Amino acid sequence: MNPQTDKNDELEAVQNLHAHYQNVIQQMGGVIVGMEEVIEQLLVVLLCRGHGILEGVPGLAKTLMVSTLASLLGMSFRRIQFTPDLMPSDITGTEILEEDHTTGKRVFKFVRGAIFGNMILADEINRTPPKTQSALLEAMQERQITVGGETYKLPDPFFVLATQNPIEQEGTYTLPEAQLDRFMLKIEVDYPSRADEVEIVKRATTDYSFTPSTTISIAEILAMQRLVRKVPVADHVYEFAVDLARQTRPLAHIDSYVKEMVNWGAGPRASICLILASKARAILHGRYHTTTEDVAAMALPVLRHRIVPTFNAEASGKDANAIVEQVLSDIRKAAKKAA
Repeated sequence: MNPQTDKNDELEAVQNLHAHYQNVIQQMGGVIVGMEEVIEQLLVVLLCRGHGILEGVPGLAKTLMVSTLASLLGMSFRRIQFTPDLMPSDITGTEILEEDHTTGKRVFKFVRGAIFGNMILADEINRTPPKTQSALLEAMQERQITVGGETYKLPDPFFVLATQNPIEQEGTYTLPEAQLDRFMLKIEVDYPSRADEVEIVKRATTDYSFTPSTTISIAEILAMQRLVRKVPVADHVYEFAVDLARQTRPLAHIDSYVKEMVNWGAGPRASICLILASKARAILHGRYHTTTEDVAAMALPVLRHRIVPTFNAEASGKDANAIVEQVLSDIRKAAKKAA
């Protein structure tokens, strides 16, 4: 097969994906006001076969946004409300004993849980104990679950979006670092702008309605996920992403700023996620190559949940976002000097 023909086909696929992306933004705009950056990050996670965690105060339409996106992409949607009394079997499913009417014998039958869907919304994941939180780990990593010694494959594509409230921490269970690291992006959902909020109030207090239509099939989504892996990346972009992740680690850092502000930095999975997310962002914007600006744009959602600030950082009002922005600024300055 002609390599040039393959490249032309891939370039055409990138343009088609960009057109789909514009259509999704337009359709989502009929239901959700603003939040284009959040929607873009959700699509980045989807194209990279990853998982995401959304953090924002109640009332910012996180659930509506996820369910609308699922309907636009032709995916089955499951919402799991995490509560302190939720059991792992409520998520994965359980075996029940029932009578086989043909033989008269009692046999175990597996009843599937809410995890069996394409897009899973784990609502307020930090409200359930670690035992139940960990029920998601195998599903997220292996895309399968094991119950009673039997392994059950999950649908493809499979996509977990968890939400958590950053304000009310009473009666919550903080996610362990090992589980947080399995979320590709941590997406912060902020308050809308004044103009957006006016539009939200107008829509909510009138008879406004909008019915989104499916824009992308599951087969197209799977093809897009394969396309992301083929996007070329220059060596200097690889190096930029790796340097960005490594500069968040205090043990190998000579700068007192990071040593004073960071207990634990991002691991190699962060470097991988930075490159994958940059590839997805590039093709969403209609480009078949990645740049350091793509990496920089993905730095906060990829790294903010993989950095553990020190007490000194918290006392001086520096959170993970501020640390990532400082590290990114330092790397850009160093690159300019080297040039």
